[in-house]
Amino acid sequence: MRLDKFLSNMGFGSRKEVKDLLKSKAVEVNGEIIRDPKQHVDEKVDVVLVGGEPVTYVEFIYLLLNKPAGVVSATEDNYDKTVIDLLAKDEQHFKPFPVGRLDKDTEGLLLLTNDGKLAHELLSPKKHVDKTYFAVIKGTVTEEDGMAFEKGVMLDDGYMTKPARLKILTSGLVSEIELTITEGKFHQVKRMFQSVGKEVTYLKRLSMGPLQLDPALKLGEYRPLTEEELNRLTQRK
Repeated sequence: MRLDKFLSNMGFGSRKEVKDLLKSKAVEVNGEIIRDPKQHVDEKVDVVLVGGEPVTYVEFIYLLLNKPAGVVSATEDNYDKTVIDLLAKDEQHFKPFPVGRLDKDTEGLLLLTNDGKLAHELLSPKKHVDKTYFAVIKGTVTEEDGMAFEKGVMLDDGYMTKPARLKILTSGLVSEIELTITEGKFHQVKRMFQSVGKEVTYLKRLSMGPLQLDPALKLGEYRPLTEEELNRLTQRK
């Protein structure tokens, strides 16, 4: 890889800005000051210093976000704050995108990455990736609702959902539940409860595949995936 591409990819500016950085003699490769932007570097082997500080090359980033309500799952939006706006410039530089989406008023686990292959693996309908949600429901949720969800329910557009697992936490005029689905249709959880005459008033995603929402993350906070979490994700392939 060319040195200017290496440095640009790691957030040191445009190719022109990197060229100026090289002219200032601030860049070393394996102990030698390099000024030639065309210099080839092996990002896995060569030691690159900028201003005396080592630069570790990173191709992909994987961020676990606790999405707050009021923020849209998109890379850009003309009206609302996006999940990308919650990231620091250092992470935004890698151009991550949300893997799937959560509704604007839904909270919880959202994976952000620039690894398109992994995103495809998680989103492919053929993979049947479990997604578990916690919800507050207006109305009494019953075991009959659970049996209906296990068989699949008809949504308002005529779509029949795949089997889902319902866990009733509390049941009354206001109920609390956990629902695990393997699809991601538009407003799916809300529409499933609408099909049985009930209304979702609060929704939070707890898990996606092997990833669990980190309870230490406050709304709007994020962190890189641990090596163990990333291994669990990649082992799904």
